[in-house]
Amino acid sequence: MSSIVIANLSWQTPDNTFLFDNLNLTFGPVRTGLVGRNGTGKTTLLRLICGEIAPVSGKIIKPPSVGFLRQDPAQHPNETLADLFDVRDQLALLDRAERGEATAEDLANTDWTLEARLGAALSNLGLEQPIDLPVSSLSGGQRTRAALAALMFAEPDVLLLDEPTNHLDEAGRRSVIDALRAWNGCAIIASHDRILLGAMDAIVELTSLGARSYGGNYETYRQKKAAELAHSEAELARAEQAVTHTQARAQLAMERKARTDRQGKQLRASGSQSKLILNAAKERSQSSGSAAARLKRRQAQAAADVLEAAQKSVEILQPLKMDIPPSGLAAGRDVLRVEDLRFRYSGGAPLLQDVSFAVRGPERVAIEGRNGSGKSTLLACIHGDLQPQSGSVSVHVPTALLDQDLSLLKPEETVRDAFARLDPDAGENERRAILARFLFRGDDAKQKVGSLSGGQRLRAGLACTLGHSRPRQLLLLDEPNNHLDIEAIEILERALTDYDGAILVVSHDEAFLQNIRVERTLSL
Repeated sequence: MSSIVIANLSWQTPDNTFLFDNLNLTFGPVRTGLVGRNGTGKTTLLRLICGEIAPVSGKIIKPPSVGFLRQDPAQHPNETLADLFDVRDQLALLDRAERGEATAEDLANTDWTLEARLGAALSNLGLEQPIDLPVSSLSGGQRTRAALAALMFAEPDVLLLDEPTNHLDEAGRRSVIDALRAWNGCAIIASHDRILLGAMDAIVELTSLGARSYGGNYETYRQKKAAELAHSEAELARAEQAVTHTQARAQLAMERKARTDRQGKQLRASGSQSKLILNAAKERSQSSGSAAARLKRRQAQAAADVLEAAQKSVEILQPLKMDIPPSGLAAGRDVLRVEDLRFRYSGGAPLLQDVSFAVRGPERVAIEGRNGSGKSTLLACIHGDLQPQSGSVSVHVPTALLDQDLSLLKPEETVRDAFARLDPDAGENERRAILARFLFRGDDAKQKVGSLSGGQRLRAGLACTLGHSRPRQLLLLDEPNNHLDIEAIEILERALTDYDGAILVVSHDEAFLQNIRVERTLSL
């Protein structure tokens, strides 16, 4: 049976911080969604399972073959789909056989069903591409689907998928969900895609407290998680109240004993009672006082133990804030005008043809289209990173672009240095405050961009654009919620909802577009 057992697993980051410590988990032969805040180790856990990195201690029991789809599938120069599927030699053999040039040994090894199976594998993921097509000619979403098709074609015992629906259009996401529904066996999918997680059979959540498994899909997990959190918070409140009451009773007992001791001293000094009676009373007081003190200490320790246990059941989280400075954009002001824009990459077919539209005032416009239709290219032309063959682009206000590849960030620089380069007018204290709101506090801001996870890089990019000291009146956002955990997505949605500038956004997340109140759609 294609299950995975993780026993007593520990793993440390390069700075010797434990990301996993004595982790125990079992993944059964079902579709399991792996969720958690950015930085909790979802990608690391997948890499440990597939054997790409080794644990410090513990073991992973798994079937012989494990297939791993990374967040951004690697590209190799001149690689074709045949190379991706690792069938180049088999196709060459089939070609020789069809031309009558195959040897008897060749014919014995020829797979006459190969082309049909390759076509079905691509079609199942919504791709109708020739097998000799260069992978470099595909869009980001098409590359992801092709890589998943090749992975499933190889029929591993276990599928590990890291954010498989990032960059995918609605049809692509539906293809991935349908392909996973048809998969029989163990599949572990790290994702923040609420639609994809809704198709899971189980959810495993990673937090700073460890890992927890939940039966059912994402909605079931949310309900169970909310009930658990409410229970834990109620237990914590009761424990805190018990400690407070125990301390108050102890203080009251101390004050009562102090009064009794003062009264005894006053009687002894007055000489109104015999020393024998006073000494007996003193002995009784001391004896009962010692017993009461021991009882109070036991009660205080018991209350403190209950409080400590309750505190350990509630995760302490650093709050993430995404404050976008007011832009001051006036209603009706000309923001952007695109007229008869045409663009094609060298040697390629026309990608954008006669695109015309305008944005005025704080409008919110979504650009929609299938993968490969030119959405990201249009944003790059507007930002000035690409020059169209004809037509014009007029931008009338300060603008910021956050593209899919986060090209505004350089891998070799730190987060703090990236912010300083992109916003040289901001003072050091202002930089620190803005980065802290995006959870880059203290030494975290000194991390190299190249060492960050996908979610951390996106938070750094958001800090450098949304937190700019010179307010941007037009935001160009290309899949801005990719790689963000679900809580961060909801925070970003609230920040963009409150933003008073114009937004031109590419996103395949319908819930996200609805929540940021997109007013109209431009179709490519």
